[in-house]
Amino acid sequence: MSSIALVGNPNTGKTSLFNTLTSSYEYVGNWAGVTVEKKVGSLKNGAGKLIDLPGIYSLHPLSRDEGVAAQYLIEESPEALINIVDASQLERNLLLTLQLLEYGKPTLLGLNMIDVAKARGIHVNAEILQAHLGITVLPLVARTGKGTGQVLSILEKSSAIPPVTFKLFYGEVVEEAISSIIKELQHTPGLPTLRWVALQLLEQNPVILQFLKTRVDTSRLLTICAACQSELQIKKLALTLPQWIRSTRMDYIRSLCDAALDTTAQKPHNLTERLDSLLTHRFLGLPLFIVFMYALFKTTFDWVGGPLSDLVDGLISGPISDGTVSMLQYLGASNFTHALIVDGIIGGVGGVLVFVPQIFILFLIISFLEDSGYMARVCLLMDSTMERMGLNGKAFIPFIIGFGCNVPAIMAARSIEQPKDRMLTTLLMPLMSCSARLPVYLLFAAVFFPERQATAVLSMYVMGIVFALILCKVFSKYLFKNESSIFIIELPPYRLPQIKTLSRSTWEKGKGFLRKAGTIILAGSVIIWLMSYAGPGGFDVAMDNSFLAKFGGMIAPLLEPLGFGTWQAGSTLVPGFLAKEVVVSTMNIIYHAPDSAGLESQISQVFTPLSSISFMAFILLYIPCLATVGVIKKETASWKWTFFSMGYSVVLAYSVSLIIFQGGKLLGWS
Repeated sequence: MSSIALVGNPNTGKTSLFNTLTSSYEYVGNWAGVTVEKKVGSLKNGAGKLIDLPGIYSLHPLSRDEGVAAQYLIEESPEALINIVDASQLERNLLLTLQLLEYGKPTLLGLNMIDVAKARGIHVNAEILQAHLGITVLPLVARTGKGTGQVLSILEKSSAIPPVTFKLFYGEVVEEAISSIIKELQHTPGLPTLRWVALQLLEQNPVILQFLKTRVDTSRLLTICAACQSELQIKKLALTLPQWIRSTRMDYIRSLCDAALDTTAQKPHNLTERLDSLLTHRFLGLPLFIVFMYALFKTTFDWVGGPLSDLVDGLISGPISDGTVSMLQYLGASNFTHALIVDGIIGGVGGVLVFVPQIFILFLIISFLEDSGYMARVCLLMDSTMERMGLNGKAFIPFIIGFGCNVPAIMAARSIEQPKDRMLTTLLMPLMSCSARLPVYLLFAAVFFPERQATAVLSMYVMGIVFALILCKVFSKYLFKNESSIFIIELPPYRLPQIKTLSRSTWEKGKGFLRKAGTIILAGSVIIWLMSYAGPGGFDVAMDNSFLAKFGGMIAPLLEPLGFGTWQAGSTLVPGFLAKEVVVSTMNIIYHAPDSAGLESQISQVFTPLSSISFMAFILLYIPCLATVGVIKKETASWKWTFFSMGYSVVLAYSVSLIIFQGGKLLGWS
């Protein structure tokens, strides 16, 4: 089966096209760096496999995700390439196109976002591009599927994509060096087009150099590169060898754009520029973002989400619970089976499912902000603040993704260019309030802050961001002292998200929560219920004499100074390491709550407003869940940093909760 690689600049619509051509769904967002690892799917027509590579500006990698693309091209050999370019940013996109043409594989150029270009008054002549580059050029609108049928028909036979004949002349000095390198490599097996390898070596591509070191003695190759650089200096050209190659390409691209682009109707100020004048304003931009976030939380927890959650709660505690009880009685089920299903499974899992509407509404609004292009602007707004703390604004996008789940957020940190920024983002990501923590906040906010639920929940999100920035400053100063940081981000055009895209994005974010409800939370609820049902004295014991009570009692003394030193609270924290959602399901089982109202009543008798804040802060900050710990180990490739992230979070959680509770008591709060 043939393999076809999908390559292009970040945020040019590659993943949208991938989803359309393969009938699969990968995460799509309106910012650069959404795809951080290669995705593989089968084409609809069965013609082969399509590989979606991370977005890259050139084959010279600046970040780990760009390295994935360069490494794929040198280590594997796709039969053809589909290069996606943004028609509204053609000059910038064509730099990668030339590098791909030099790769030598049959190439199809997808001229995407022609609708955006047209709206800006830019007309691209595809025929002229095709004539100059010698490859097939297809106009596309990947978001709507326009033109994708033609792509599929061409891909039915990879031989339908004509071979590449493009060759750019780089001057006599560079061409002599290319010829010399080709002679050195001509008997080396396993290499793609030798001219492409030579050019990448002359450009000092670290991925290519590392690959060649495993196959040939590179000393002779490096000598040729150095001699070429010396020749350029002799000719008094104030450019390094990589700069000369790039300059040659850019000169060709500008002449090509002059021939293929008609910008006579281009508008001086488009909608994106007018919106940016307000939303990225030096003084108004950040306050507007805070207003948007507050409105997001009010909608999620008060205006829309709250009433929907009440309906789900009534459904679970009413018809579902009552119907299950009646069915068990009809079947003559034992007391053990009855208690397991009603108290363990429905009580545990149902107590978490109550919050599903609010979680999906939160994801829907965040997906809207992402696909509109606004989130990239927030990174720009946050850059000055984050730079003072030791990070750059690009790290804010993984932080926002972390509100959904910390695992993909840590993986998204691959798009950050600097190793220091990437490591800091990975270590601090667990401080972002993922959706798993949300049920805990909602439960306690409903009990102790019923009139200010949105504010109470928002304060937890803000607390996580604040401590992340503070620790970022500390870690930058003491752990990464001499490492610099750069900030490069592309601001995509604003666009109105499509309903189909929004619904799929929301579902992909939310289904992970539902999957946990059917796996980890279900298993955890059964285990917790069994521990509450059995004890040293046998089965069906009083809750206070159960194994769960004994286990929680060992932890309770440590939690006493924090305001929640009961065995019930202690029993929720350890299973919470598996998944934070298990905290609420454990409480439902411990307190035998028939519905959320019953649980809230029990909680109000055990906690106080002050101790509830302390408990929520502890849940926010203490040890990451098991899946997050696993991905930290994978991304850092270090047990040292993994244990460090687990250790500092426990110390931070205990310290903050201690200060909140003891400080509140000194101030006379209750």
